[in-house]
Amino acid sequence: MRITRTTALTACLAMTAAIFTVSFPGTLPSTAATPDPVAVAAQPVAGSSNVKVEGSRIVLGDAPAAIGSTEIKQRSGLAELTPVRFTDPTSAVVVGYTAGTPDSSSAQVDVRAWVNNRWSEWTAAKAGTPTALPSASDQVQVRIIVSAPSTGASPWVGDVTVQPTDQAAAPLMTVQAAPLKSRVFATREGLVGGTTANGHVIVSRDHFVALPSRRGLSSAGSGTYSVKVCTASRCAFEPVWDVGPWNTKDDYWNPSATREMWKDLPQGKPEAQAAYQDGYNGGKDQFGRTVANPAGIDLADGVFWDALKLADNSWVDVTYLWTGDGGRGTVSISSGYLNVRNAPNSTGAVVGMAGKSAQVAVECQTTGQSVTGSQGTSNVWLRVHAGMYVAKAWVSAGSFGAC
Repeated sequence: MRITRTTALTACLAMTAAIFTVSFPGTLPSTAATPDPVAVAAQPVAGSSNVKVEGSRIVLGDAPAAIGSTEIKQRSGLAELTPVRFTDPTSAVVVGYTAGTPDSSSAQVDVRAWVNNRWSEWTAAKAGTPTALPSASDQVQVRIIVSAPSTGASPWVGDVTVQPTDQAAAPLMTVQAAPLKSRVFATREGLVGGTTANGHVIVSRDHFVALPSRRGLSSAGSGTYSVKVCTASRCAFEPVWDVGPWNTKDDYWNPSATREMWKDLPQGKPEAQAAYQDGYNGGKDQFGRTVANPAGIDLADGVFWDALKLADNSWVDVTYLWTGDGGRGTVSISSGYLNVRNAPNSTGAVVGMAGKSAQVAVECQTTGQSVTGSQGTSNVWLRVHAGMYVAKAWVSAGSFGAC
């Protein structure tokens, strides 16, 4: 078993730091000295999956292995912990933790920050090492991912702490003025009855997508990380609930310098596409498999067949909505999807769909047919793409400028 531990504070810092104890959740008092680490309780929040709590540890649960979009059979669990707030914004944090990874299992700890009223992407945090945030923030959250072979091992992470620091390099990721849009090859995921990387059990005609990096993986039931996927005539807004196709560390929507892997590839180009078209990496993915298609996104059946009306794998335009500024709303339905129409009324032709919990990019608002939905009764419709509208009665959102 491999155990890792956060490094201790130096004797100098220990002598000069203000001494106090905080029970999580809590707030760090303002002090001129370096604040002490804040203990993060082992209490997974809603959306976590297949983990159990044993004392101060998050341990892989007992659910069986499932095949996700990467076609690699593993047991996996995901735990998001309650966010930690600081009195003052910080540009970086040190995440401390212990971990046990027996029998070829693995444990990963990620951190993200609340920036500009939304969560940044997840960034892997090495124990005891400063992790830069995309911008100064007074709120961070820790996520734990534990994985193991089909039988045997039970990896764990425990004794989690977070500590503000200014001892980090430049921010790893930035929010752009407009979200990145790229043209990528889409494949159908299928796998009804399987389990996605965030613990969602795939149902018939489901609505979600898979991208090949956990940096943009939403927890089950959440649309924090959502995409707009468009053909020439239709668009779908869907949450990212799985990891794949091909790779699991290919956040190709980020600038080349900040990608997890494949830093010599241009922003917006998936490694699988480069491998298939150009023979990049010997034509193989990160696992050494020969890449059989250039896919950069997987679409659940409801997105593939119903929202986009695709008959076969196809090139599509994808906008990674969390990577830029702009108006947003959240689809507030209990299941299924929300129709996207070509006019602000329920008789307009359906030109796309928006899945449960997905974020939609709002360009402006206009008045139309009165609709009653989860947000009450309203005659306001939101334009989410040129010539495409959704009823605000089904979308949790603020007010926007007139179209």
